[in-house]
Order: sequence, then structure tokens, then C-alpha cells
Amino acid sequence: MSESVHRHRDSAPDRVRVAVLTISDTRTPETDTGGDTIDELMRGAGHEVVERDIVGDDATRIRTKLSDLLARCDVDAVITTGGTGISARDTTYEVVDQMLEKRLDGFGEIFRMLSYEEVGAAAVLSRAVAGAVGDKLVACLPGSRNAVRLAVEKLLVPEIAHVVFELRKHREGR
Repeated sequence: MSESVHRHRDSAPDRVRVAVLTISDTRTPETDTGGDTIDELMRGAGHEVVERDIVGDDATRIRTKLSDLLARCDVDAVITTGGTGISARDTTYEVVDQMLEKRLDGFGEIFRMLSYEEVGAAAVLSRAVAGAVGDKLVACLPGSRNAVRLAVEKLLVPEIAHVVFELRKHREGR
């Protein structure tokens, strides 16, 4: 790892404030295993989950809820689960794609590579995506608990604080 990455990670916040949004027509608070997994792993890594919610697979409702979360000063990142597939009801990708100001293309690419190692060619069906809206991170994960665990453990936990640090540099005038 390069010296500058080490330096940036050392300057990154110890704790990131995360909102978890499950996008599903069928999940309830009792059956939201993807949201539970994000919550458990992010808290386990020392981050704070400031909100959890479930919204149906409806583009307008998804956009409204994301906009509300991104407007909050106590949210550094929004992690969604669900709606990233290719069925007619899956609209998370389309909504977020229109909102992102800066894409983190490597997130989806690496996620699909890691997924391929676990599920084979079915990994091509995932439209996991991440990027920035202003100085906030948005990461959209599939609805599968195993896929969520993979993305959070391998990609988000190791880098979320560094990403937030980089996004804040503009806001803080660095």
C-alpha cells in the first residue's frame, strides 16, 4: 500500500455515520436480513448507524428517501440493499445513477469480481454501484444477505472512512 493511502487512512474519521435503506416490496423490519447485516457489520467496525428504513421498489419513493437522507447533516454515507437486479421492479440503479455526481466505478467492478468467485457467471446480473452525491457516499448493494456481507466486509468496512475523508476535503476546503 502506498504511503499516501496510509497517510489518508490515518487522517480518516474513526467513525462514519451511516443510513441504511432497504429497497423492497416484500421486506419488513422482521425480515430485513440485508439491512440487519449492514447494521451489524458497520457497528462492528465502529461506525454509527443513524437511521434504518425500508422503502418499496418505486423510483419516486426511492429518490425522495435518498434525497432526504443525503440532506441530513448527521449522515456521511447511505448504504442501500435491494433493487439492483434486472427485474422490472428493480429501479435502485436507475435512480442512483441519475443522482451520482462522481461514480466509484471500481466498487461495482470489484464487487462483481468477488461475487463471481462465489456465484459464478450469475455475478453479471448485479448492478451494484457506488459514488458521491455532494460530499456523501452512496453505495447500492444487492438484496441477498451473502452479497451484502461480501460488499460490506471486503469493500465498505476497509474503505468507507477513507472515502468519507476524501469527500469531506472539498467541503472543508482542503
